Parts: sequence; structure tokens; C-alpha cells
Amino acid sequence: MIAFPDFTFAFQPIVNVTSGEIVSFEALVRGVNNEASWEIMQQVGATDLHRFDKLLRSTAITLAARLGLECELNLNLMSGSIESSDSAIASTLAIAEQHNISANRITLEITEGEIINDYTRFAEAINKHRNSGLKIAIDDFGAGYAGLNLLAEFQPDMVKLDRSLVQNIDTRGPRQAIVRGVKRTCEDLGIDIIAEGVETPGEYWWFREEGIELFQGYLLAKPAFEKLPLAFYRRT
Repeated sequence: MIAFPDFTFAFQPIVNVTSGEIVSFEALVRGVNNEASWEIMQQVGATDLHRFDKLLRSTAITLAARLGLECELNLNLMSGSIESSDSAIASTLAIAEQHNISANRITLEITEGEIINDYTRFAEAINKHRNSGLKIAIDDFGAGYAGLNLLAEFQPDMVKLDRSLVQNIDTRGPRQAIVRGVKRTCEDLGIDIIAEGVETPGEYWWFREEGIELFQGYLLAKPAFEKLPLAFYRRT
């Protein structure tokens, strides 16, 4: 039997600043003493990562339900988990249903930088669950080279801009131009944008002036260890 490291989760809100509501919580893996996610993941062997990935989502759902989740839940999904198991998504939705969390309250986040060997199979595996209401987000969008291919092969419900684009965007013209281009593309495709990793008022207000409504970052709320924070710092 595989001995996985002990772990738990912190939850960080994703906020619609126009409505003033927390629309979802992202479940972020942590050690039981609040160690960073990389400290946990490096303890798992490469051959066991996808089984651990499945266990992470199951545990995150169970904990969120116990904490009284009332909005949506964002869960990370390794793209390789889909390629290694046809039940990767179905099993996640089944566990959510057991805790009375419907599929339309689940968003699976797939990191742009992960290697996808077969885009067609990847898209098929995801799209067959979308009728249930499941949503898909591309995380760390702009950090690598796969983002535009992902948008072309299948349209996610949202993209989360990488911190490398967000950081100091209020003073960086090239980043502003790139984000405006991404925003236009997403608007044409009906994809929502989340400004992730927002840490300064300057970053926040630049995105607000560009019409972005969804935010996640330390400026509004830090991840809460084994808690679902009900409040965030509202910018006026």
C-alpha cells in the first residue's frame, strides 16, 4: 500500500468585485502544519502522482463540505490524470455528489504549463462531462506556450492569468497589451477571465479599469488554513 504524505487544504476565495460576492473557493494543498504545496508534492513519486492527484480532489471536496461550502469549488487537476485514467473526472463528480455538491458548482483547473500529449483525447474526456454543468479553467495562463493551443482545441469556461502577467501590470506596457489581447480573444469565445495573484492596489485598479470583475489574490484575501473565509478586503 502506498504511503502518501499527510496533507490538508487552505481555501482562497475567488471574488466578483462588481457584485461583492465570493463566487468560489480554490482548494490549495497544504501540509498539516500549513507547509507549502511544493513541500507535499515533492514527497510523492512520479509514478504515484496521478493517484495522489485523485486523492487530493476527494479530500478537498470532503473538507469543503464539512466546512459548510455554499458557493462553488475550484479543484486542481493534472492533465496527465485524464490521460492515465478514464474515470479521473467522473470519480471527482461522484464524490462531490455524495456530499450534495452538484457538478455545476465544480471547476477543474488545469495548469497551462502541463504537457498534454493528445489534445483530441483530452478535449473529449472533458467535454463529455460538460453537460452536467462542470466548468473548466486554464490556470497560470500566459506562463507557458500551450495557452493558445488550449483555447483553439477546446474552449474553457475561464482562464486565470498567471502572476507573471499580473505583477506590476499597471506600469508595464507590454503586459498590458498582451492582457488586452487575451481579454478580446476570451470575450469573442465567451470565456471569463480571473485576475489571479493580485497583490497591489495598482494591479487591482488596472484590471478594474479594463472591465475585469473576477479576482483572486492576497490583496483581497490570503488562503485560509482549513477554513472557508466569508469576508474579503473590498476595494472601493
